[in-house]
Amino acid sequence: MSAGERKRHSRVVDLFVLLHRDDGRVLLLRRCGGVYASGLLAPPSGHLEAGETVVEGALRETYEEVGVAVQERHLEFCHVIDHRSPEGQQRLGVAFRAERWQGEPYNKEPHKHSQLVWADPARPPADCVPYARALLGQFATGGLLSVDGYDGYDGSRGREGRWAR
Repeated sequence: MSAGERKRHSRVVDLFVLLHRDDGRVLLLRRCGGVYASGLLAPPSGHLEAGETVVEGALRETYEEVGVAVQERHLEFCHVIDHRSPEGQQRLGVAFRAERWQGEPYNKEPHKHSQLVWADPARPPADCVPYARALLGQFATGGLLSVDGYDGYDGSRGREGRWAR
């Protein structure tokens, strides 16, 4: 690499699906066991696998975690979150909303989750994973982008600024 070239950056891509009921609540899972943020709440989520589109990965993760089938036409993009973990790892999260699905959500991975909770995204529970809290707050206000975990950056432009719907 020459002095003028920059090293290409890569990130883990996280996928989130907000199962959104008619009463406005979204499904959260309490993480447990030896997973990141054990004991805290987050939406059904997971990592993009090699060769998958973000849509395929989101549909797969939703079925793997809560046993419901969402048809691609019922999956709607709703948010991107630029997150840096407490360890400094940068991640990019893509969130989708689904208002229709087949089946009743249940804990399909009891070794990773201990509870399902329906919560108001405008008032996320205090025990949410920090990036999930940021995602839910922006989702509730129609924000398309949030930034979480970067010292000195408050993400306020995402609320009323050019990143809102």
